[in-house]
Amino acid sequence: MKALFHAEKAGIEGLSYGELPESVPGPGEVRVKLKTAGLNHRDLFTLNRHQPTDPPLIIGSDGAGIIEAVGDGVTGVTIGDEVIINPGLGWKELSDAPPEGFEIVGLPDHGTFAEKIIVPAENAVAKPAHLSWDEAGVLSLAALTAYRALFTRGKLQSGMKVLIPGIGGGVATFLLQFALAAGADVYVTSRSEEKRAKALDLGAKMAIDSSENWEQALGGVKMDLVIESVGAATINQSLKQLRKGGTIVTFGSSTGDMVNLNLREFFYGQFNLLGSTMGSAEEFEEMIQFISKHEIKPVMDQMYSLDQYQEAFQRLDEAKQLGKIGFYIEE
Repeated sequence: MKALFHAEKAGIEGLSYGELPESVPGPGEVRVKLKTAGLNHRDLFTLNRHQPTDPPLIIGSDGAGIIEAVGDGVTGVTIGDEVIINPGLGWKELSDAPPEGFEIVGLPDHGTFAEKIIVPAENAVAKPAHLSWDEAGVLSLAALTAYRALFTRGKLQSGMKVLIPGIGGGVATFLLQFALAAGADVYVTSRSEEKRAKALDLGAKMAIDSSENWEQALGGVKMDLVIESVGAATINQSLKQLRKGGTIVTFGSSTGDMVNLNLREFFYGQFNLLGSTMGSAEEFEEMIQFISKHEIKPVMDQMYSLDQYQEAFQRLDEAKQLGKIGFYIEE
C-alpha cells in the first residue's frame, strides 16, 4: 500500500512516500481504508522523536475512511461502515490524567498517512453525517484536545468570557467554535490580520493584534478562562487578563517550555493554572455528540495529496495555516 513513512534520517529528511506492506487485523481490530487524513503539530514533533535507527514508521494521527476488514471478536462495527479514527489508545474512561500506557496513533505504532490503517475496533467511531470526508479526516486530535481543555478542565459555562491567544491553528479554531456554541463571549489574539478577520467572521467578540497592549485593547474587561497554547511568549500577558479566581488551561508551548512567573501576583489573584492534553474515549464520544448537535465543521485550510507532503509540512511549520491542513488518501 502507498504510505508516507519516516525512516533512517531525523526530521523531514527522513520522510518518504512509497510502498509498505499492509497487515491483517488481529482479534478486536479493524482495518480502515482511509479516504482523508489530517496534519497536526504532533506530526512535526514525531519526525524528531522517531529515531533513525527505529523501524520505518507511518506517521499521522487523524483520519477517516471505510472499514474493509474486521478481526475475530469485533462487535459494533461492520465492513462498509464510515468511520473516523479516535487517535487515543488506551484511555477509555474520563479521568484526571491519561492512564499508564496511553499512546497516540502515529507513534509508536503506524498512523494514518497511508491507504490503510489497523486500529482497535473501539477507535473506529461512526462518522458524523454532517461532515464531508475532508472535514472528518482532520477532526479528531484537535477537536478532542479543544473539548477537554474547554469543558473538562476549563469548566466552560454559558456567559463566560474566554480568551484564546494565537488564533489560527486547528485546536484554536475548534476552541473558538466550541466556546461560541456553548454561549461564551470569545476574545482572540493573532499577529495576522487575516486570522483576526476570520475569527471575527466566525463570531469572536474581539480580535486583538498580539503585538499591542492586550489590557488596553480589552478596556478593563477581564476573562473567566484563558486557553493557552503559545507558551512563554504570551503566558504572562494571559495571566494579566484573568479576573481574580480565573483559570488558565494550557495544552501547548510553541514558543518555549520555560516561563517566569510572579508567584505573589499569582496567589494574590487566586488564579488556577491547569494542564491538559488530548482526552479519553468517553470525552471523544461527548465531543462527537456536541459537534453533531451544533453541526460544527472544522475550519479548513488546504488539502494536499500525500505526495505533496513537503508543501503541507512547510505550511504548518511556518504557521501559515488558518484552520486544518489535510491529505487526500483516496480521491
